[in-house]
Parts: sequence; C-alpha cells; structure tokens
Amino acid sequence: MSTHHPIAVIGGGLGGLTAARVLHVHGIPSSVFELEPGREARVQGGMLDIHEHNGQHAIRAGGLWDEFAAIIHRGGEATRILDSRATVLFDEQDDGELRRPEVDRGRLRDILIGSLPEGTIRWGRRATGVTRVEEGRWQVRFADGETITTDLLIGADGAWSKVRPRLTDAWPAYTGISFVQADLHDAATRHPAQAAAMGAGMLFALQGGTGILGHRETDGSLHVYLGLRVPENWIDTVDWADTRAAEQAVLAHLEGWDESLRGLIGNADTGLTPRRIAALPVGISWDRVPGVTLLGDAAHVMSPFAGEGANLAMYDGMALALAIAEHPGDTEAALTAYEAALFPRSAEAAGESARSLEMLFRADSPQGLLDMFASHAAER
Repeated sequence: MSTHHPIAVIGGGLGGLTAARVLHVHGIPSSVFELEPGREARVQGGMLDIHEHNGQHAIRAGGLWDEFAAIIHRGGEATRILDSRATVLFDEQDDGELRRPEVDRGRLRDILIGSLPEGTIRWGRRATGVTRVEEGRWQVRFADGETITTDLLIGADGAWSKVRPRLTDAWPAYTGISFVQADLHDAATRHPAQAAAMGAGMLFALQGGTGILGHRETDGSLHVYLGLRVPENWIDTVDWADTRAAEQAVLAHLEGWDESLRGLIGNADTGLTPRRIAALPVGISWDRVPGVTLLGDAAHVMSPFAGEGANLAMYDGMALALAIAEHPGDTEAALTAYEAALFPRSAEAAGESARSLEMLFRADSPQGLLDMFASHAAER
C-alpha cells in the first residue's frame, strides 16, 4: 500500500522533529517517519549543550523556550580538565549566562515530540530505499513493505542516510577515533571517587591519544566516553558480549592512570558500548536535485569534538522550515535558499570539529585544550 505525503521527513531525531515543529508553527503540515517503534524504545543518549548562536534559535523558532528552560541542568556548564593522574588543570564553574546550557537529550526530544499534532510521527518505519517517481516526486520504501510518495523528501536519517545517495556519493569515513561508552548510576553514593573526579558538569581527562570525556547527568549518574586513537578494526578484536573481558581490554589503554579515572570504565553499571567515530568530508555539498534535501548528520555528520552535531541538526531543521514558509508554493526556491546557507555553515563547523579532534588527541594533550580555554578567557 502506498500513500502520498506532501512533505515527508525521514528520521525523528532532533533535526527532523525541529523541522516538523517549525513547519507546524507556520501552519504547514508534514509527516515524520521514524525507524524506532515508539518514543520510549531506547535511551536517547546523554547531555547536550545547546548553543546560543544556533540550537537556541531553533528552540525559539519552535515556540518552545519555556519548556526548554524548565529542563536546563543548572550548573551543568561547569567544565574541568584533568591529566591522567587526576590533577585538576582547569576548573570553571557554570556562570548561569546560558551560553551553552546543558539539557538531557531524551527530555529535549520529548518536548519536540509533544509539540507536534497527533499522528505527525509514524513510528516503526525504517526506510530501506528511495527512488525517483518523476521530476520532483519521490518514493520511499520501508522495511514493513509500506511505500509512500512525496513532493518534498527531507533526509533527516542520520550518518548512514538512505536519502543521501540520491544527492551525493559521499559516505562517512572513520576518523581514527573510537569511543567506548559507559554509565555509572547514583554516583555520589555508589561511586564517590568517580563523582569527585567528574565534577559538577563536563570532564576532559586527557593524555596523548587517549581521553575520557564525561558529564554528570541530571539524575546523578555519570555518562562517560573513553576516546581512543586506534585502528578501525580495533573494536572487532574485543568480545563486547563478555563484559569482564571487554573491561580488561579497555582498561589496558588506561595503564598508569589514576584509579578515580580508571573507575569510570572499570566500575561501570552498564555494559561497555563501542562506537567508531565517522565523518563526512569537510565541505560536502551537492548539486540541486528537485524535491529532496538533507539536514543534520545526513547532510554533514562530523566528529563530536566541536559539540555542534545536535545544534546544527536543529538549526538546519529550523532553517529549512523557515525557507519553505518564506517561499510558499515554490519548493525549489526554498531548497536553493536553504542549501546556499547550509553548505558554508556545515563546512565551518566540520572544519572546527576536525581540528578539535586533532587538538584533543595530539601527543601533548591536554595542552591544546588548556590553551583554547585560556584564549577564550582572554577574549571575554
């Protein structure tokens, strides 16, 4: 069975939901197709810092500032930098100015979901392919056998987008860094040494090609990523189903580190989750193709080291929706205007992200990060 949807958003992450919300604010209906079976299908990740120059604009454009302000983690903008021996090299408290307030990703997504009319999101729709029906009209196939057609196809379906190949052959490549994710629950009581090392907000503990990046969550847990400069196949050499064996394999990369930091991995209350960090080429663009475009990671997935991924996705969603609203009845004019700003915006952020990766994992780390914060302080 096939149905027609004038505007179809593939992917119900922050970017796709923001596009749908801002379209709704301007009286334009859309349909969002999300592969997960429901809003509670999985944990949505840790904390996000929402930047005043992009992500916060999207929140305001969606008319959701009050709801957003209610979930801000007050004090969560605190940042500290440690070396591998847990020596505190930098410790900055949250100044309350809300330049980059921290919020829980899942709660922010819930706000966006709740802001959409009932039935906007079609859950359990995993896109498997996209074909052109005619000039400016597209068909999307889903794993459950359903198909849809649309006059405006928006690929908001992440790094491994099924929509992107309709626009470009570019594909994400391994950045040289892999993450291992862990969580420690009720940290103040159960993991006091790790809670003390983490501090009130964001932690960077770095030494050369190894780094622990983490954040204290609003529920008192610690969300941790261990970043390793390792070959792309390193993840395949570890039996992640054997928690003890995986723990030992990962801790081998933290030999000589202080026990308070090693405990962020060794004392995890969850299994260890590996993730290869991939990115599209800096400066990716494509020629205008009628009736289809991309936003967020589908358009410009980058490493997370500039903290811009979610912010850009939301800003993209806002910018696309506003362009559609400003060009009623002329989809191509809207997409042309949107992409003209998208390409330089994403190239700048991707370049910053790539440079930050090298800075964080270079031989003398954490010196580069300390220098960066010193430079920012001097500019204030």
